[in-house]
Amino acid sequence: MRRRTFLAALPTTGLAAGLTAGAASAPASAQEPPAKPARRRPEGTNPNLDRPDVHSGDRIAGATYASRSAAWGVNGAAATAHPLATLAAIDILRAGGSAVDAAIAANACLGFLEPISCGVGGDCFVMLWDPKLKKVVGLNGSGRSPRALTLETVRSRAKNGRIPSYGAVPVSVPGAVAAWGDLHGRYGKLAWKDLFQPAIGMATQGAPVSQNVAYYLAASARRFTNPASNIEEIDNFLKVWTKDGKTPAEGEVFQNPGLAKTYDLIATGGPRAFYEGEIADTIEAYFKRIGGWMTKADLAAHKSEWSPPLVTGYRGVDVYGLSPNSQGLSTLQLLNILENFDVKAMGFQSAAAIHHAVEAKRLAYEDRARYFADPAFSPAPLEWLNSKAYAAERAKLIRPDRILDPIYPGQAPSHGDTTYFTVADKDGMMVSIIQSNYRGMGSGLSPDGLGFMFQDRGELFALTDGHPNIFAPGKRPFQTIIPGFAVKDGKPWLSFGVMGGDMQPQGQAQIISNMVDFGLDLQAAGDSPRWHHEGGMEPTGEQLDVQGILRLETGVPAATQAALAKIGWKLGASDGGFGGYQAIERWPGRYAAATEMRKDGVALAY
Repeated sequence: MRRRTFLAALPTTGLAAGLTAGAASAPASAQEPPAKPARRRPEGTNPNLDRPDVHSGDRIAGATYASRSAAWGVNGAAATAHPLATLAAIDILRAGGSAVDAAIAANACLGFLEPISCGVGGDCFVMLWDPKLKKVVGLNGSGRSPRALTLETVRSRAKNGRIPSYGAVPVSVPGAVAAWGDLHGRYGKLAWKDLFQPAIGMATQGAPVSQNVAYYLAASARRFTNPASNIEEIDNFLKVWTKDGKTPAEGEVFQNPGLAKTYDLIATGGPRAFYEGEIADTIEAYFKRIGGWMTKADLAAHKSEWSPPLVTGYRGVDVYGLSPNSQGLSTLQLLNILENFDVKAMGFQSAAAIHHAVEAKRLAYEDRARYFADPAFSPAPLEWLNSKAYAAERAKLIRPDRILDPIYPGQAPSHGDTTYFTVADKDGMMVSIIQSNYRGMGSGLSPDGLGFMFQDRGELFALTDGHPNIFAPGKRPFQTIIPGFAVKDGKPWLSFGVMGGDMQPQGQAQIISNMVDFGLDLQAAGDSPRWHHEGGMEPTGEQLDVQGILRLETGVPAATQAALAKIGWKLGASDGGFGGYQAIERWPGRYAAATEMRKDGVALAY
């Protein structure tokens, strides 16, 4: 269960030295940097663009591996995955809007600018610092499965025991617009209709397509038009996102008048206009036409939930995460386990530091697969899973020189593509928000004339009897999307996220460790090379390879790679699946904002 997309904002001693010293005896291949991500390049592409032996230029200040410095400002900040969305957010802030107003406007823009990750056909999760309440507030904006879709029908459409990735079966009710409405109702300052004008203007007049979006649009077209995808209809996708059989290239101006119409209906009719009225009529008629299951009744019944976030302490920093059906608890569990080790002494980007973090991830993800589901159907033992005592027990299982095998979830006591962006305003509100269609663009299904695509989040249900996450009508599936937030000394410190499926808790933990354990600044923490572990038990009930694959970005030192291989890790090639990062850090009287080179985004502050 991997996705590539999320909106936001040490000296080597002891074991680490021993592991590094042992690198010489590792296989020669293990000492070579991982291969660069494979890229589809058309005939005649400039060969100078594919030069893994050439590295970026040198900065005179800051971390040697940082792509730039953070953006600083005193009145507000925004960091998103697209420059035009960031500009829209800043414009809303300058017009007197709140951070919530700016986040909604940016998200609407991203639905047009970055359709390969998000849109009104998907879900939304939020954590924000409420300056009046002086606490972190959470919102779960995930939708439920259609009530007319039965477990028997889903099982009859399953492939190799898994729910299909595309088509009508994995579509659940989109929760993003309702979440925007709840946020605006509580924290908005500007008129609701004004928040959609930037996105309506862009979708009507057109905007150039960015590099990553062009790449993934082409990949989506290949996927959706492949007969093996078994999508009920793709004509609407082709009408909206292709011209003469081709998706737009980088820099080509793209328009989406259907989405502009949808946004106009939402702007004038309010958030319920998506779930009732013309849009809902069109959605119901569309699914009836193609043989799907979603109805107006499913849409009208949807509501988001204000959800108090979970929290844990990590070396003096309070880190927050949303509870299941999201995977926010996995970040907290991973950090709880890591806190039992002197990570700083192991060394930045050392084999020891990475090995212990990956083992902590594997332990946390076994619990994720065992317990995380819609709490309305199967509540998880959250207090126990997030406890320091339980983390200490799990930490004792980790060995410094070998990989844990077998690995199991803890036994609870009997009692008991995605886009991320962040915005902050002059009043001290900081919004951490993530919004997604799940697998890239989503299901491949786009309702007639509305210009957006439905999510395929229902793919993450399990089909095994007795599993907490088993499919049921009207149930929320397990969710991978998680915003991040951290507090220091009772004051907001960091609004951040790392988009990308199961990479998200792994990426969030690496950001926190980079800043807390290794003292990196906001920009360097995101630009630092990452690891991504794949494998183990999934919340769908699928058992992947127990040890799995450990993927390392090319910037991880060769000696570290060799030492990890000597421990026994199976190292995989760098595949581009290391997430995307945006963040805003609060300083006394000012903000710092950052994004990274893995995405097309921009961070701005003023």
